[in-house]
Amino acid sequence: MAVFEGNNIKRIWHNEEWWFVLEDIVFVLTNSKDPKQYINKIKQRDKILLNGWVQIVHTLDVQTLGGNQKMNCVNIEGAFRIIQSIPSKKAEPFKLWLAKVG
Repeated sequence: MAVFEGNNIKRIWHNEEWWFVLEDIVFVLTNSKDPKQYINKIKQRDKILLNGWVQIVHTLDVQTLGGNQKMNCVNIEGAFRIIQSIPSKKAEPFKLWLAKVG
């Protein structure tokens, strides 16, 4: 678990690098009550991202309070690409934070 501005971002060590739960990233940047729906909107707005989605986002087993759960995760490179598609004042501080914790 990593913390950005008081918000927990779940992460997992996979293939020799950190992978972060995409929904946690989207929630922190948007404060959306439904990050999954917001992610679907991102994919609709950004067709290039949609076409490369499976290369960026991987479903991994992540330890949660309720046990292991399969969750959509991104590595740092994937996170930066997705963040580009989210208009948020928190994007730049989040990218700086991500560079430090990743």
